[in-house]
Amino acid sequence: MPTATREPFLPVIRELVRTYQAFESFSNAHVRELGLTPPQFDVLATLGNTPGMSCKELSEQTLITKGTLTGVIDRLVDKGLVSRTAQEEDRRSVLIALTDTGQALFDQIFPAHLAHMRQAFAGLDNDDFSRICAELAKLRRSIGLAMENCKP
Repeated sequence: MPTATREPFLPVIRELVRTYQAFESFSNAHVRELGLTPPQFDVLATLGNTPGMSCKELSEQTLITKGTLTGVIDRLVDKGLVSRTAQEEDRRSVLIALTDTGQALFDQIFPAHLAHMRQAFAGLDNDDFSRICAELAKLRRSIGLAMENCKP
């Protein structure tokens, strides 16, 4: 029986997953301390300092699937943090925007979360950030090309 050839990209996949899991764990613990779920925080952070977005735009800007997004928005509406408004030019389209209460909460929690996240990046400098961003973008482009090549 032949031995499996170890692919050189396997450690990269493993490290990428472990890094994402560590990031998510560190971030999500703080978000929960703020009294929100990670998807609720994602919506508030995305809508903060904007006039609002359609559901389609919001789903494209967040890490939340469309099916989950509806429930998240429902809960945020119930909390009085976001509003839904039919758009006059297309009544099928709904504008999701922060209420005054939602904007005030965003103004409070977003800087607090940035300060929390800053701790995770304290050991890195601007050169590190540039290098990491460039390498991740290179990996994303490579994956994108592979996806294009797999299309029928």
